Amino acid sequence: MHKVKLFNNIRSTALKQLCDSKYQISPDAENPDVIIVRSANLLDMEINPELLCIARAGAGVNNIPIDRCADNGVIVFNTPGANAEAVKELALCAMLLCTRDILGGLEWVKYASMQSGDIAALVEKQKSKFIGPELHGKSLGVIGLGAVGTKISTAANALGMKVYGYDPYLSVEAAWKLSSVTIASDLETIYQNSDFITLHVPYLPSTHHMINKDSIAMMKQGVRVLNLARAELVCDDDMLEAITTGQVSRYVTDFPNAKTACAPGVIAIPHLGASTPESEDNCVSMACSEIVEYVENGNISNAVNMPSAYIPRNGDPRICIIHDNVPDMIARITSTVSSFGVNIENSRYASTKGRLPSYMMLDISTLPDGLEEAIKKINGVTRVRVLT
Repeated sequence: MHKVKLFNNIRSTALKQLCDSKYQISPDAENPDVIIVRSANLLDMEINPELLCIARAGAGVNNIPIDRCADNGVIVFNTPGANAEAVKELALCAMLLCTRDILGGLEWVKYASMQSGDIAALVEKQKSKFIGPELHGKSLGVIGLGAVGTKISTAANALGMKVYGYDPYLSVEAAWKLSSVTIASDLETIYQNSDFITLHVPYLPSTHHMINKDSIAMMKQGVRVLNLARAELVCDDDMLEAITTGQVSRYVTDFPNAKTACAPGVIAIPHLGASTPESEDNCVSMACSEIVEYVENGNISNAVNMPSAYIPRNGDPRICIIHDNVPDMIARITSTVSSFGVNIENSRYASTKGRLPSYMMLDISTLPDGLEEAIKKINGVTRVRVLT
């Protein structure tokens, strides 16, 4: 039985794929085989030898020690796109909030109703203070055309907006869905043509403070910027300065901090991007699917520290090997298998550039004693699992 440890409050209905005799689920599990986490900080966590994988029920994995996990043969999954509908809806809400002064109007009504007995008459006199432009006919720049960016682009187009999109890694599948979007070849095109700009990219060293004084200077005067992706994508000091000068009309962030929470021109949302029951359940359900495929079949999808790999099960014993991405490794492994007189019925090898490990699955005719240990002794092999 595989022990599954939960690091956040997760509804049991979303865990139904793991609710059988193969899995024991508990927030108190010791030395777990599997971890499911949302936002809990695992960066200083000790990695126990039994741990096979960590599934992040969400997209961001900056709360997980990805490199240490890779070094220990632990797969880290995330769930890209599972919360896309929720983020799309919040983005549409954010665009509406930063055009008309709806929030200011709501606060004024509460205050005015306590000061005057005839609030209806007062509203007719004062409502012009909260006027704002329509979305129809405006231009929206979407940076990042993954699951979320694609949905927002489609919805904005349906509202009559001119949509520009930028993504250097645009997939063919996404491109087919974006026939009504003008695909920009560079960020400058987004900055120069957009009345609204919304960010939907991961946080990486290359995207740290991508919105800064230099990029803001290329934007339209009075642009409205939305950041529902990651706090670190925007330099707060540069953004607040741009609001002061009027270069940026409004900034909506889903990541309030001491600088932005009460700043004029900033609408700070308390990290509600994925805060719907449907989104939370979708993320957990997707995480469970990834866990089952890896734990029971060795197949990998949506891993952030390991390449994807898939072979249908045919009933033969399967050896799953995580190893260093170095020359001659395939030959050393296959020759070791052959030395035991075993035939390889099917195989899948996957690797990526850089320091990430490589992954191999071998379906073999028989499983002789000693083969697993022999593979483990190969220099550069991190982890070996045998599935029967």
